[in-house]
Amino acid sequence: MKVLAALSGLTGVVAQARELRDAGVDGVFTFEGPHDVFAPLTLAAGVGGLDLMTNVAIAFPRNPIHLAHQANDHQLLSGGRFILGLGTQVRTQIEKRFGAAFDRPVDRMVELVSALRAIFESWNTGVRLDFRGDYYRHTLMTPTFSPGPNPYGAPPIFIGALGPLLTRAAAEHADGLLVMPFSTKRFLHQNTLPAVRAGLDRAGRRAEDFTVVPEIIVATGATEAQRQAAEAATRTLLGFYASTPAYAPVLAAHGWQDLQPELNALSKQGRWAQMGALINDEILHTIAACGTPAQVAARIRDRVDGVADTVCVYQAAPIAPALIGEIVANLR
Repeated sequence: MKVLAALSGLTGVVAQARELRDAGVDGVFTFEGPHDVFAPLTLAAGVGGLDLMTNVAIAFPRNPIHLAHQANDHQLLSGGRFILGLGTQVRTQIEKRFGAAFDRPVDRMVELVSALRAIFESWNTGVRLDFRGDYYRHTLMTPTFSPGPNPYGAPPIFIGALGPLLTRAAAEHADGLLVMPFSTKRFLHQNTLPAVRAGLDRAGRRAEDFTVVPEIIVATGATEAQRQAAEAATRTLLGFYASTPAYAPVLAAHGWQDLQPELNALSKQGRWAQMGALINDEILHTIAACGTPAQVAARIRDRVDGVADTVCVYQAAPIAPALIGEIVANLR
Protein backbone atom coordinates (compact mmCIF):
# COMPACT_ATOMS: atom_id res chain seq x y z
CA MET A 1 0.00 0.00 0.00
CA LYS A 2 1.41 3.37 -1.06
CA VAL A 3 0.48 6.27 1.26
CA LEU A 4 0.60 9.99 0.52
CA ALA A 5 0.09 12.55 3.29
CA ALA A 6 -1.07 16.14 3.12
CA LEU A 7 1.40 18.97 3.59
CA SER A 8 -0.06 21.57 5.94
CA GLY A 9 0.79 25.24 5.72
CA LEU A 10 3.81 26.81 4.07
CA THR A 11 6.22 27.33 6.96
CA GLY A 12 8.59 24.47 7.70
CA VAL A 13 7.53 22.48 4.64
CA VAL A 14 10.98 20.98 4.08
CA ALA A 15 11.22 19.69 7.65
CA GLN A 16 7.64 18.43 7.48
CA ALA A 17 8.28 16.57 4.22
CA ARG A 18 11.48 15.06 5.59
CA GLU A 19 9.75 13.85 8.76
CA LEU A 20 6.94 12.29 6.73
CA ARG A 21 9.42 10.53 4.45
CA ASP A 22 11.39 9.22 7.41
CA ALA A 23 8.12 8.00 8.97
CA GLY A 24 7.54 5.80 5.92
CA VAL A 25 5.22 7.95 3.80
CA ASP A 26 5.67 7.50 0.04
CA GLY A 27 4.64 10.97 -1.03
CA VAL A 28 3.03 14.28 -0.19
CA PHE A 29 0.17 16.21 -1.68
CA THR A 30 -1.31 19.67 -1.48
CA PHE A 31 -4.80 21.10 -1.92
CA GLU A 32 -6.00 24.48 -3.14
CA GLY A 33 -6.51 26.29 0.16
CA PRO A 34 -5.03 29.42 1.75
CA HIS A 35 -1.70 28.91 -0.07
CA ASP A 36 -0.67 28.22 -3.64
CA VAL A 37 -1.02 24.53 -4.46
CA PHE A 38 2.39 24.24 -6.15
CA ALA A 39 4.66 26.23 -3.80
CA PRO A 40 4.90 23.63 -0.98
CA LEU A 41 5.68 20.91 -3.53
CA THR A 42 8.51 23.01 -4.97
CA LEU A 43 10.07 23.08 -1.51
CA ALA A 44 9.33 19.40 -0.79
CA ALA A 45 10.99 18.34 -4.05
CA GLY A 46 14.34 19.17 -2.49
CA VAL A 47 13.83 16.48 0.16
CA GLY A 48 13.99 13.68 -2.40
CA GLY A 49 12.46 10.24 -2.39
CA LEU A 50 8.86 11.46 -2.29
CA ASP A 51 6.05 11.40 -4.82
CA LEU A 52 4.53 14.86 -5.27
CA MET A 53 0.90 15.50 -6.16
CA THR A 54 -1.50 18.41 -6.45
CA ASN A 55 -4.76 17.12 -4.99
CA VAL A 56 -6.10 19.18 -6.53
CA ALA A 57 -5.04 22.23 -8.53
CA ILE A 58 -8.16 24.11 -9.62
CA ALA A 59 -8.01 23.91 -13.39
CA PHE A 60 -10.29 26.46 -15.00
CA PRO A 61 -8.76 29.69 -13.66
CA ARG A 62 -5.37 28.51 -14.99
CA ASN A 63 -4.22 28.47 -18.60
CA PRO A 64 -3.01 25.09 -19.94
CA ILE A 65 0.40 26.59 -20.76
CA HIS A 66 0.81 27.74 -17.15
CA LEU A 67 -0.23 24.32 -15.87
CA ALA A 68 2.06 22.56 -18.33
CA HIS A 69 5.11 24.58 -17.25
CA GLN A 70 4.39 24.02 -13.55
CA ALA A 71 3.82 20.30 -14.05
CA ASN A 72 6.87 19.86 -16.26
CA ASP A 73 9.10 21.74 -13.81
CA HIS A 74 7.92 19.64 -10.87
CA GLN A 75 8.43 16.48 -12.90
CA LEU A 76 12.05 17.58 -13.34
CA LEU A 77 12.51 18.64 -9.71
CA SER A 78 11.11 15.37 -8.35
CA GLY A 79 13.01 13.11 -10.72
CA GLY A 80 9.84 11.92 -12.45
CA ARG A 81 7.70 11.51 -9.33
CA PHE A 82 5.13 14.26 -9.91
CA ILE A 83 1.41 13.82 -10.58
CA LEU A 84 -0.68 16.72 -11.81
CA GLY A 85 -4.04 16.39 -10.06
CA LEU A 86 -6.72 18.70 -11.46
CA GLY A 87 -10.18 19.61 -10.20
CA THR A 88 -13.12 21.69 -11.34
CA GLN A 89 -14.23 23.12 -7.97
CA VAL A 90 -17.87 24.29 -7.93
CA ARG A 91 -19.57 27.02 -9.93
CA THR A 92 -19.84 29.56 -7.09
CA GLN A 93 -16.13 29.36 -6.28
CA ILE A 94 -15.01 29.50 -9.91
CA GLU A 95 -17.27 32.36 -10.94
CA LYS A 96 -17.29 34.46 -7.75
CA ARG A 97 -13.86 33.81 -6.20
CA PHE A 98 -11.73 33.23 -9.28
CA GLY A 99 -13.80 35.25 -11.74
CA ALA A 100 -13.49 32.51 -14.35
CA ALA A 101 -15.94 30.63 -16.59
CA PHE A 102 -17.58 27.38 -15.46
CA ASP A 103 -19.92 26.50 -18.32
CA ARG A 104 -19.90 22.83 -19.43
CA PRO A 105 -17.30 21.84 -16.82
CA VAL A 106 -16.92 18.20 -17.94
CA ASP A 107 -16.32 19.13 -21.58
CA ARG A 108 -13.99 21.93 -20.50
CA MET A 109 -11.95 19.58 -18.31
CA VAL A 110 -11.67 16.96 -21.05
CA GLU A 111 -10.45 19.60 -23.50
CA LEU A 112 -7.97 20.99 -20.97
CA VAL A 113 -6.44 17.52 -20.55
CA SER A 114 -6.17 17.21 -24.33
CA ALA A 115 -4.51 20.62 -24.53
CA LEU A 116 -1.97 19.62 -21.87
CA ARG A 117 -1.15 16.44 -23.76
CA ALA A 118 -0.63 18.41 -26.97
CA ILE A 119 1.71 20.84 -25.19
CA PHE A 120 3.70 18.01 -23.58
CA GLU A 121 3.97 16.23 -26.93
CA SER A 122 5.27 19.41 -28.59
CA TRP A 123 7.92 19.84 -25.93
CA ASN A 124 9.00 16.21 -25.87
CA THR A 125 8.95 15.41 -29.60
CA GLY A 126 9.33 18.78 -31.28
CA VAL A 127 6.08 18.34 -33.22
CA ARG A 128 4.38 21.63 -34.10
CA LEU A 129 1.92 22.77 -31.48
CA ASP A 130 -1.48 23.09 -33.12
CA PHE A 131 -4.28 22.63 -30.61
CA ARG A 132 -7.65 24.16 -31.50
CA GLY A 133 -10.61 23.52 -29.21
CA ASP A 134 -13.80 25.17 -28.05
CA TYR A 135 -12.18 26.59 -24.90
CA TYR A 136 -8.43 26.54 -25.51
CA ARG A 137 -6.29 27.42 -28.50
CA HIS A 138 -2.51 26.87 -28.59
CA THR A 139 -0.82 27.26 -31.98
CA LEU A 140 2.57 28.78 -31.18
CA MET A 141 5.59 27.30 -29.39
CA THR A 142 8.89 28.91 -30.30
CA PRO A 143 12.21 27.42 -29.06
CA THR A 144 12.65 30.26 -26.58
CA PHE A 145 9.64 29.11 -24.58
CA SER A 146 9.93 25.34 -24.95
CA PRO A 147 11.72 23.47 -22.14
CA GLY A 148 12.44 20.66 -24.58
CA PRO A 149 12.20 16.94 -23.83
CA ASN A 150 11.73 15.96 -20.21
CA PRO A 151 14.07 13.05 -19.36
CA TYR A 152 11.34 11.59 -17.15
CA GLY A 153 8.59 12.00 -19.71
CA ALA A 154 5.36 13.95 -19.38
CA PRO A 155 3.81 13.85 -15.89
CA PRO A 156 0.60 11.83 -15.48
CA ILE A 157 -2.66 13.74 -15.24
CA PHE A 158 -5.24 12.74 -12.63
CA ILE A 159 -8.70 14.27 -12.25
CA GLY A 160 -10.55 14.73 -8.97
CA ALA A 161 -14.21 13.85 -9.43
CA LEU A 162 -17.38 13.02 -7.54
CA GLY A 163 -20.28 13.09 -10.02
CA PRO A 164 -20.83 10.32 -12.57
CA LEU A 165 -20.16 12.39 -15.70
CA LEU A 166 -16.78 13.74 -14.61
CA THR A 167 -15.80 10.41 -13.05
CA ARG A 168 -16.57 8.64 -16.33
CA ALA A 169 -14.67 11.32 -18.28
CA ALA A 170 -11.65 10.91 -16.00
CA ALA A 171 -11.56 7.17 -16.68
CA GLU A 172 -11.93 7.81 -20.39
CA HIS A 173 -9.31 10.56 -20.80
CA ALA A 174 -7.00 10.89 -17.78
CA ASP A 175 -4.34 8.69 -16.19
CA GLY A 176 -6.06 8.43 -12.84
CA LEU A 177 -8.98 9.39 -10.63
CA LEU A 178 -8.63 11.22 -7.33
CA VAL A 179 -11.61 10.17 -5.21
CA MET A 180 -12.83 13.15 -3.24
CA PRO A 181 -12.36 12.88 0.55
CA PHE A 182 -16.07 13.41 1.26
CA SER A 183 -17.01 9.88 0.25
CA THR A 184 -17.90 6.51 1.75
CA LYS A 185 -17.35 2.84 1.03
CA ARG A 186 -20.94 2.51 -0.21
CA PHE A 187 -20.67 5.53 -2.52
CA LEU A 188 -17.30 4.32 -3.82
CA HIS A 189 -18.68 0.92 -4.81
CA GLN A 190 -22.19 1.90 -5.88
CA ASN A 191 -21.48 5.19 -7.63
CA THR A 192 -17.79 5.85 -8.31
CA LEU A 193 -16.55 2.49 -9.55
CA PRO A 194 -19.44 1.87 -11.99
CA ALA A 195 -18.72 5.26 -13.58
CA VAL A 196 -15.02 4.37 -13.81
CA ARG A 197 -15.84 1.09 -15.54
CA ALA A 198 -18.14 2.89 -17.98
CA GLY A 199 -15.41 5.37 -18.87
CA LEU A 200 -12.79 2.67 -19.35
CA ASP A 201 -15.17 0.70 -21.56
CA ARG A 202 -15.91 3.75 -23.73
CA ALA A 203 -12.19 4.31 -24.25
CA GLY A 204 -11.36 0.63 -24.72
CA ARG A 205 -8.94 0.81 -21.80
CA ARG A 206 -7.96 -1.80 -19.23
CA ALA A 207 -8.43 -1.29 -15.52
CA GLU A 208 -4.70 -1.80 -14.96
CA ASP A 209 -3.98 1.20 -17.21
CA PHE A 210 -5.90 3.52 -14.88
CA THR A 211 -5.19 4.48 -11.26
CA VAL A 212 -7.86 5.08 -8.62
CA VAL A 213 -6.60 6.99 -5.59
CA PRO A 214 -9.05 7.43 -2.69
CA GLU A 215 -8.44 10.33 -0.35
CA ILE A 216 -9.60 9.50 3.15
CA ILE A 217 -10.19 11.90 6.01
CA VAL A 218 -8.41 10.68 9.14
CA ALA A 219 -8.91 11.60 12.80
CA THR A 220 -6.41 10.15 15.25
CA GLY A 221 -4.17 11.03 18.17
CA ALA A 222 -1.72 9.58 20.65
CA THR A 223 -4.18 9.92 23.55
CA GLU A 224 -7.94 9.71 23.97
CA ALA A 225 -8.10 13.47 24.50
CA GLN A 226 -6.19 14.07 21.27
CA ARG A 227 -8.46 11.69 19.39
CA GLN A 228 -11.56 13.46 20.68
CA ALA A 229 -10.13 16.82 19.62
CA ALA A 230 -9.35 15.41 16.18
CA GLU A 231 -12.88 14.07 15.85
CA ALA A 232 -14.32 17.47 16.80
CA ALA A 233 -12.24 19.16 14.08
CA THR A 234 -13.33 16.48 11.62
CA ARG A 235 -17.01 17.07 12.41
CA THR A 236 -16.49 20.74 11.53
CA LEU A 237 -14.77 19.79 8.28
CA LEU A 238 -17.53 17.36 7.34
CA GLY A 239 -20.16 19.97 8.14
CA PHE A 240 -18.50 22.34 5.68
CA TYR A 241 -18.30 19.68 2.96
CA ALA A 242 -21.87 18.49 3.53
CA SER A 243 -23.26 22.01 3.18
CA THR A 244 -22.18 22.08 -0.48
CA PRO A 245 -24.82 20.91 -2.98
CA ALA A 246 -22.16 19.08 -5.00
CA TYR A 247 -21.72 16.58 -2.14
CA ALA A 248 -25.44 15.90 -1.66
CA PRO A 249 -25.25 12.59 -3.62
CA VAL A 250 -22.92 11.12 -0.99
CA LEU A 251 -25.39 11.97 1.75
CA ALA A 252 -28.30 10.67 -0.35
CA ALA A 253 -26.58 7.30 -0.75
CA HIS A 254 -27.10 6.81 3.00
CA GLY A 255 -30.50 8.47 3.35
CA TRP A 256 -29.03 11.65 4.86
CA GLN A 257 -30.13 13.99 2.06
CA ASP A 258 -32.14 16.27 4.39
CA LEU A 259 -28.91 17.29 6.14
CA GLN A 260 -27.47 19.17 3.17
CA PRO A 261 -30.03 22.01 2.91
CA GLU A 262 -29.97 22.44 6.70
CA LEU A 263 -26.20 22.84 6.72
CA ASN A 264 -26.31 25.03 3.62
CA ALA A 265 -28.73 27.40 5.37
CA LEU A 266 -26.40 27.64 8.38
CA SER A 267 -23.42 28.38 6.10
CA LYS A 268 -25.30 31.24 4.45
CA GLN A 269 -25.99 32.66 7.91
CA GLY A 270 -22.29 32.41 8.77
CA ARG A 271 -23.04 29.99 11.62
CA TRP A 272 -20.01 27.82 10.90
CA ALA A 273 -19.44 26.79 14.51
CA GLN A 274 -22.85 25.12 14.71
CA MET A 275 -22.49 23.03 11.58
CA GLY A 276 -20.19 20.40 13.06
CA ALA A 277 -22.71 19.59 15.76
CA LEU A 278 -25.05 18.21 13.09
CA ILE A 279 -22.51 15.56 12.10
CA ASN A 280 -23.48 12.63 14.30
CA ASP A 281 -21.33 9.61 15.13
CA GLU A 282 -22.78 7.51 12.31
CA ILE A 283 -21.94 10.11 9.68
CA LEU A 284 -18.52 10.79 11.20
CA HIS A 285 -17.43 7.14 11.24
CA THR A 286 -18.95 6.34 7.84
CA ILE A 287 -17.04 9.09 6.03
CA ALA A 288 -13.86 9.45 8.12
CA ALA A 289 -11.41 6.89 9.48
CA CYS A 290 -11.25 7.58 13.22
CA GLY A 291 -9.52 6.00 16.21
CA THR A 292 -6.04 4.83 17.11
CA PRO A 293 -3.53 4.53 14.26
CA ALA A 294 -4.20 0.77 14.11
CA GLN A 295 -7.97 1.34 13.97
CA VAL A 296 -7.53 4.02 11.30
CA ALA A 297 -5.41 1.67 9.19
CA ALA A 298 -8.04 -1.08 9.48
CA ARG A 299 -10.79 1.30 8.38
CA ILE A 300 -8.74 2.56 5.44
CA ARG A 301 -8.02 -1.02 4.41
CA ASP A 302 -11.71 -1.88 4.61
CA ARG A 303 -12.52 1.10 2.36
CA VAL A 304 -9.96 0.45 -0.38
CA ASP A 305 -9.33 -3.31 -0.47
CA GLY A 306 -9.70 -4.53 -4.03
CA VAL A 307 -10.02 -0.94 -5.29
CA ALA A 308 -6.71 0.84 -4.84
CA ASP A 309 -3.13 0.29 -3.75
CA THR A 310 -2.52 4.01 -3.17
CA VAL A 311 -4.33 6.27 -0.69
CA CYS A 312 -4.09 9.90 0.33
CA VAL A 313 -4.43 10.61 4.05
CA TYR A 314 -6.14 13.92 4.73
CA GLN A 315 -6.53 15.37 8.20
CA ALA A 316 -8.73 18.19 9.51
CA ALA A 317 -5.89 19.15 11.86
CA PRO A 318 -2.19 18.30 11.53
CA ILE A 319 -1.24 14.80 12.66
CA ALA A 320 2.23 14.15 14.03
CA PRO A 321 4.41 12.37 11.44
CA ALA A 322 5.10 9.60 13.96
CA LEU A 323 1.36 8.83 14.15
CA ILE A 324 1.07 8.83 10.37
CA GLY A 325 4.03 6.45 10.37
CA GLU A 326 2.08 4.13 12.67
CA ILE A 327 -0.86 4.20 10.24
CA VAL A 328 1.50 3.39 7.36
CA ALA A 329 3.12 0.55 9.28
CA ASN A 330 -0.27 -0.96 10.12
CA LEU A 331 -1.44 -0.66 6.52
CA ARG A 332 1.60 -2.65 5.41
